[in-house]
Amino acid sequence: MAKLYYESDADASLIRGRKVAIVGYGSQGHAHALNLAESGVDVRVALRDGSSSRAKAEEAGLKVMQVPDAAAEADVVMLLLPDTEQAAVYERDIAPHLNDGDALMFAHGFNIRFGQIVPAPGIDVAMVAPKGPGHLVRRTYVEGGGVPSLVAVSQDASGKAHDLALSYAHGIGATRAGVLDTTFAEETETDLFGEQAVLCGGLTALAQAGFDTLVEAGYQPESAYFECLHELKLIVDLMYEQGISGMRFSISDTAEYGDLTRGPRVIDNHVRATMRQILEDIRSGAFADEWIAENRAGRPVFNELRRKGAEHPVEKVGAELRAMMPFVGAKQRLQDVSGG
Repeated sequence: MAKLYYESDADASLIRGRKVAIVGYGSQGHAHALNLAESGVDVRVALRDGSSSRAKAEEAGLKVMQVPDAAAEADVVMLLLPDTEQAAVYERDIAPHLNDGDALMFAHGFNIRFGQIVPAPGIDVAMVAPKGPGHLVRRTYVEGGGVPSLVAVSQDASGKAHDLALSYAHGIGATRAGVLDTTFAEETETDLFGEQAVLCGGLTALAQAGFDTLVEAGYQPESAYFECLHELKLIVDLMYEQGISGMRFSISDTAEYGDLTRGPRVIDNHVRATMRQILEDIRSGAFADEWIAENRAGRPVFNELRRKGAEHPVEKVGAELRAMMPFVGAKQRLQDVSGG
């Protein structure tokens, strides 16, 4: 069994004794900064000139600084910018200000795993990766709970990088839920695979294909939307709460029989072979090279695919139907209004 760490396993004084710079104030950034500050940690938020997030961070009572100034003042730097922006900001604004004994932290291992960021040998390099979006990291902390997280160490110059990462995890509330050891490679590769083959790529392609199949067969687009996309939440919630077996217990016998007999025909050996190739592309660095090159070229393929996805009929039908269901998205609208 993998080892899980909880509140009693972390020394909260370690991170409280450091000066922490949170670079970025997006989904994860705002949650980390606020949670750490409320845990008694000396936090400053590092933002570029003209950042639209500056006002939000200042209104929350946080100290806001330019990235180079924050990196120079802090001895722990948590880099929470998008993957594609991290390397340039690190080289220009952070690396020149890091000293031996400082710590560089990440919430995702992409740039370390694929060599886009190579810290100096005297720097601790660690990861604290909550397994949930930032708004959940923040909300559960406020409620007295936490989001399970992963910790990893890529470079242990001080001999105490793992202890510091656990202390940081404690500061954002993760040890309330449980923290699991991993490696930068394992976190990055499994995260990318999950996104591409199942959670995002696989799921959206499956929903669109199901919708298209029903519409092409002459069924109403509205009926196709309800059956192939709207009801996904019910099934995913059941699996989240009870696992696959618990979900199957909760659905009808007819649905369960269809699941057991037809599911393997959809996700067949051909699909499994494709998944293995997707994983190999991730592990070999082929996907990272492709994505880095795409960004350097101005994202032409990405932007075209995004445009086509937004124009798929399931989007138009879904928008019309969701407008008729005021309960859909109500939590998000309330969150936006409250600033949570």
